[in-house]
This record gives sequence, structure tokens and C-alpha cells, in this order.
Amino acid sequence: MNKSERSAPASAASAAREEQVAQASTSGAEVDAWQEGLWPEEPDPPVQPLTHEEAQALRARYPVVSAWRVIATQVAVGVLVALCWGALSGSRSALLSSLYGAAVAVLPNVLMVRGLFGRNAGRSVGGLLFWELVKIGASGAMLALSPSLVPSLNWAAMLVTMVLCMKVIGVTLLWQGRKKKS
Repeated sequence: MNKSERSAPASAASAAREEQVAQASTSGAEVDAWQEGLWPEEPDPPVQPLTHEEAQALRARYPVVSAWRVIATQVAVGVLVALCWGALSGSRSALLSSLYGAAVAVLPNVLMVRGLFGRNAGRSVGGLLFWELVKIGASGAMLALSPSLVPSLNWAAMLVTMVLCMKVIGVTLLWQGRKKKS
């Protein structure tokens, strides 16, 4: 089979596709009717600022969870899981590995929260991205150093505790959503 024979089926398929596109583009009335449903002709109503009372009611209905409270909850969950690992396994290395797993999840979060909400912190998307990268880098470095820092490392205990501590953030957000005042 030569080169021209191999390209013939491909060119026939592309020609058929071009013909389908040409037929579809000739029915412009159908396209216009479809596009009219996407964008309404009337503009959105203007946005009205909230009054002081409306803003207070909104704040009362959706309370803000402190980032430090989430970190404190992560620490509590990490210590609790580490104590469970130590008690159930009877191994000191499992206890230390589990505590180190909690530290891998919590310490980078402390660093990020301090960077975002500290005294001289600028509140911007760029700052958020920067501190998120710092957090990821610190977590990766701590994980890479874990075999040399924790004697007889128990990977299962460390990783399970780390994941459970990280899940605290999502559970806190879900709990806050269910706790809204009516």
C-alpha cells in the first residue's frame, strides 16, 4: 500500500465531515432560534446594595468559621487518631508515625493561615496562590523527609492520619452548611 492509498480514506472522511458542516451551517434560522434562548434580550435588574439590617441578618444566617478553629480541630483529630493507632497496635512507631502524619497535614496549614491572615498579609488571589504553593511544597518536603525523621516509619499510620486530618476541612464546611440559622 503506497502513501496515496493510505491518505485516500482519510481525505474521504474529512470531505464527508466538511459536507455535514456545510449542511448544518445553511440552516441559520435554527441556529438563531437556539441562540435566542441562551441570552435573554432584557438586561439583568440592577444590583441593590444591602442595608445595614440586611447585612447583619446575612451575617447571622451564615456565620464565619475561623481558620484557626479548623486547625485546632485538625490537631484534635490528629492526636485522637494517633492515640487510637498507638493503643490498637501497641507500637510506639505507629504512634509516632501517626503523630507525624498529623503534623504533615497541620503544620503547612498553620503556615498558610499565618501567611494569609497575618499582620502584614495582603488579601489577594495571588497571595492565596503563593501560600497554597508554599503549603504544598512544605507538605511534600515533610513527606519526603519522613523516613529519615521518624524511626521505623509506619506508612499506613502516617498516611491514614494525614488524610483524616485533611478531611477535617471538608467536614467542617459541611457541618457549617448544616448549622445555618434559618
